[in-house]
Amino acid sequence: MRRNWLARATLAALALSVPIAGAAQAATMSGQQKAVAHPISKHHRRYHRAMSFDQRAATYVQSLEGIPYVYGGTSTAGFDCSGLTQYVYARFGKHIQRTAQAQFLEFRRISQAQAWGGDLVFFHVSSDPNSYVYHVGIYEGGDAMVAATGFGGDVQWQSFAWAGDTVTFGTITH
Repeated sequence: MRRNWLARATLAALALSVPIAGAAQAATMSGQQKAVAHPISKHHRRYHRAMSFDQRAATYVQSLEGIPYVYGGTSTAGFDCSGLTQYVYARFGKHIQRTAQAQFLEFRRISQAQAWGGDLVFFHVSSDPNSYVYHVGIYEGGDAMVAATGFGGDVQWQSFAWAGDTVTFGTITH
């Protein structure tokens, strides 16, 4: 279980840091990836500062996987879905509303093609993109997000493909 989380976190960090331009740049980045592994490395500090808000949010939320779901939870003792997104955004200086619906109204709607890892994924009660939002997660790319799952669950990486056309995306950063 822990190994799977570590593998996903490594892949996400690599996906967020390697430009699409090609293998030559990927080879160059592999040296930087090794530098990132050592927390006191000056390369690590420089790399961390170079990451965008969205990249930091998408990476950081993965470190919260396994924290239990708590209705109304807003701390590492337990999160609900919007408490998790609010906590992660505040960690990097962006103070957002408390509930999924309020966050949806605060964010600028974008398409999935425009969404970056770290943006929010909103779940609506119907396929009407203006319908009530009952759930939110932090987008990781593709059809993946990290979210506080619900009663008896925890914070976890999961697919949102099951929600079909009831999902929208939002940003406050781009």
